[in-house]
Amino acid sequence: MQMPYRRLGRSGLEVSALSFGSWVSFGAQLDKGLARDCMAAAYDGGVNFFDNAESYAGGESERLMGQAIAELGWARHSYVISTKFFWGIHDSPNMRSTLNRKYLLQAIDGSLERLGLDFVDLIFCHRSDPDTPIEETVRACSDIVSSGKALYWGTSEWSADDIRAAWEIAERHHLHKPVMEQPQYNMFERRKVERSYLRLYDDLGLGLTTWSPLASGLLTGKYLGGDVPADSRAALPGYEWLRNSLTSGRYNDQIRALQGIAAELDASLAQLAIAWCAHNPHVSTVITGASRVEQVRENLAALDVLDRLDDTVMARIAEVIG
Repeated sequence: MQMPYRRLGRSGLEVSALSFGSWVSFGAQLDKGLARDCMAAAYDGGVNFFDNAESYAGGESERLMGQAIAELGWARHSYVISTKFFWGIHDSPNMRSTLNRKYLLQAIDGSLERLGLDFVDLIFCHRSDPDTPIEETVRACSDIVSSGKALYWGTSEWSADDIRAAWEIAERHHLHKPVMEQPQYNMFERRKVERSYLRLYDDLGLGLTTWSPLASGLLTGKYLGGDVPADSRAALPGYEWLRNSLTSGRYNDQIRALQGIAAELDASLAQLAIAWCAHNPHVSTVITGASRVEQVRENLAALDVLDRLDDTVMARIAEVIG
């Protein structure tokens, strides 16, 4: 199946149904050469959206992605790129865990410098900030868009109430409205996408760029034995918090049942999990990650599984995951 492209919410921007993200892998698992090769494989497979964040690897992820794009010589019109702001990379007041105006207007300049770009297509407020008035954040993001340094702005892991509040402030003051949200979404994490945001799709035209379709690797089946493979992100320094959740065995029965469904579809469990996310009509793009070129190609093959997810298969999956 060829890569389908979907509008990002109610905007006119089209993004590939599957996209490529750099969380964890760039800088920790991938050097410049491998990062470039994985991005090239994704791009050749029809991916046009590449997701990043200021805080990933302390800014190194943006630098690696920017260097890869320069070496690959991609025309700027041919890809969509994002970054996200909140956690910060400078350990000083106003620069950590905030969405205040000072931080945001400086953060965008730093990201553009590391990426080697004049503008990014999307910026996300990486978390909500209870200590900064939402209006201040909305005005700063709107100003960034008006300046041409970003084309659209949105949120990541915000509550439905805060998204609606931001949208209504922008509407009231004739500012650029938030267009998209980036929540975690997979078979084991569904609440926000399927319940909390339900009214926002029609009311605001909210688009979704979802992350972690494999639940940090849980939905590959590689943790069924209770061990952590050496090449797993859970084996990386700083990601010890993942280990208990991935090896607890809590989801083992469901994972085995899902493996059976995947086998009947002549697919891997990972491909089934990615295709299941993309099947949701509210999802504009599913962000995938990889540490090897072969993994990129396997993830892209989930598109072939997407066509096989008829009502009967979806009902069987729903019965398994509850």
